[in-house]
Amino acid sequence: MAKAPRKPASSKWSAKVTRESNALDLDEGVFTWKDPDKIARSLKRSAEASTRRKVSPFRSAMSMLVFYINRAGKNLDAGQRQVLEQAKDALRRLYGKG
Repeated sequence: MAKAPRKPASSKWSAKVTRESNALDLDEGVFTWKDPDKIARSLKRSAEASTRRKVSPFRSAMSMLVFYINRAGKNLDAGQRQVLEQAKDALRRLYGKG
């Protein structure tokens, strides 16, 4: 039995989530920056300024970062993936979590 053809993704729903997050107002291009500390500070600032998030600022910022890394998947080059992984560590340090 043949599989039904897949419907095309509604023009990158994950990009829309990153752009229009209901919890955080992100700086333009934050996940493309090359400085992990700058990324972490930006995410922290966005999370702490948000009045729409439902969890702690740390969890909100970390969730958005992990979401981006996971959704980018194979399309994320190794160098930028490493920068974003370092940003996770920097975010933990900013919040005293490790």
